[in-house]
Amino acid sequence: MLDAMSGAADTTKPQGMGGFEETLKDFWVSRPRRPLSGRKVAGVAAGIGNRYGIDPVLVRVAFVAATVFGGVGLSVYLLCWLFFARVDDEVSPVEALFGRGRSSMPKAGTIIGLIALFPLSGWVFGNGWFDGGAIIGLALLVTAIYLLHRSRGHENRPIATTPAATTFAMAAPAAQTDDPLGAAPLAWDLPDPEPVVSAPPPVRPPRAPRRKSKIGIAVFGIALLVAGTGFALGTTGETWFSAQHIIGLVLGVLGIGMVAGAFAGGGRGLIWLAVPLSVAGVALTTVPVESYAGGFGDINATPATVAEVQPVYAHTAGDIHLDLTRLPADAVVGTRIHSGAGTTTVMVPSNADVTYTCHVRAGNVDCFGQATDGLRRPAVSGTDNGTDGPGGPRIQLDIEQGAGTVEVHRG
Repeated sequence: MLDAMSGAADTTKPQGMGGFEETLKDFWVSRPRRPLSGRKVAGVAAGIGNRYGIDPVLVRVAFVAATVFGGVGLSVYLLCWLFFARVDDEVSPVEALFGRGRSSMPKAGTIIGLIALFPLSGWVFGNGWFDGGAIIGLALLVTAIYLLHRSRGHENRPIATTPAATTFAMAAPAAQTDDPLGAAPLAWDLPDPEPVVSAPPPVRPPRAPRRKSKIGIAVFGIALLVAGTGFALGTTGETWFSAQHIIGLVLGVLGIGMVAGAFAGGGRGLIWLAVPLSVAGVALTTVPVESYAGGFGDINATPATVAEVQPVYAHTAGDIHLDLTRLPADAVVGTRIHSGAGTTTVMVPSNADVTYTCHVRAGNVDCFGQATDGLRRPAVSGTDNGTDGPGGPRIQLDIEQGAGTVEVHRG
């Protein structure tokens, strides 16, 4: 009964190998405990790694990946922080909030963490972050923990910390005035009570020191080889080997190396290369800058004739300001603006008939009052004849931009 109350599991049967419901119950009873050493923030990743015998670096990579590609990693980490007890605590911070035991986290901190979950989860799941990536990331994290517990739930089961028992001194019985045995009470020869010996808590054997492995150096060398080969093929005209694809290949090599290092030892330093590459990959996927040529800097153009209007205004990054208000009244022109990043502003005559398409992959669009804002929003297109109706210069605009702001208005 005491074992059941303290959360200790029955060791006579395999743990974590039953049905779905039994596995979840056993996970809750024997959930990881946050250690005091080897932690980076709250010890969640270290606790999961210690519990299931894997490298905590691999767990941290999973949290970072779930945060970058979906945003759910931060919410799950905060939940684990609130519901995983520290090794020297009796219960988790949330359980301590309801008076079920002692926790080192102040109750005010627990309340703040619970309150922070609501806006954080609303931001992740309510804004369509990466088109459903939050739900996919949450499903992958839960599935990974479930499979880990089914395969390794019987190992390294944490030892629950229980409150110290309170002992009370028994009062000595009052001396009897009549001695029915015919002897003084001090002369009675009674056996001494056996001392109560409390069993020492089980001691977990220390972990064997990790042997040094050269897997990190080997994986880093392979990653460099893959990156160099991809770059060389890209320069020869192989369009598939773009910056995004090369980064994806390198991240795949690093991911395989970190998984292997989690079980074989080594490869911890690869995370410092994988994280910035992941951020760069997301940025390049959102804004493919390699498709925007033309150099850097600002473009300012005020053509006064049709011949002065260039068919294409293109550059990689910078501001474009195109003033078409000086065109003659009978002008018929068309131009295309292709920019990687920056601010593009086009001014047209007040009486011009304009057919337009404005598209920004990441940023803001305001073309004749039609506006979009955000990532991967649809293009804005239409025809605007001005307040005077059809007549006047005829202009066709096709604006494509990677990131920044696009504005088209009348001068």
